[in-house]
Amino acid sequence: MLKDLLIKNRSYRGYDRSVRMNHSDLEELVELTRYTPSSVNKQPLKYHIASTEEEVMAIMPYTLWAKGLKELHLPFPGTEPTAFIVISQDLSIDSHDSYQRDVGIVAQVMLLGAVEKGFGGCMIGSFNKAGIKELLGFDETIDPKLVIAFGKPAEQIVLIDTDESGSTAYFRKDGIHYVPKRKLEDILN
Repeated sequence: MLKDLLIKNRSYRGYDRSVRMNHSDLEELVELTRYTPSSVNKQPLKYHIASTEEEVMAIMPYTLWAKGLKELHLPFPGTEPTAFIVISQDLSIDSHDSYQRDVGIVAQVMLLGAVEKGFGGCMIGSFNKAGIKELLGFDETIDPKLVIAFGKPAEQIVLIDTDESGSTAYFRKDGIHYVPKRKLEDILN
């Protein structure tokens, strides 16, 4: 079951805008993070849920998508996500940078929770931090670390083994997004 969720959990960059995640679905994803480990159990992460059309579209210009496919300008118009969760570190709890691993853990848990509900998402590490802070009214103690897009996936993503070159660069062909993965024998040492 976990393997099935992991295979379905792709970085989706196109969504069916007619299907929205409701606010309570997103709160349930944040609720899952309460059960994850945290460095020194400090739990310094905070979450901002953006589920209204207005707020989602206000956040969009501050996000940069698919650096490996810059020529495509993803997501295509009309396929934007229908929700975002902004993960931030509350610096008043702890300002150490070791909590980046916590960010990765909670992001993966929320994405797997979304897949379980029939949705998908995409971690967006490239975003305008100052713009997000200002837009969302964060004070100096709230430091955005990651933006996650959510919605009903509207694109096909296929996992393939890396070829003889070993390249892991993802690519699109005939509207299908291909994601090369290293073989098991290539990642064991």
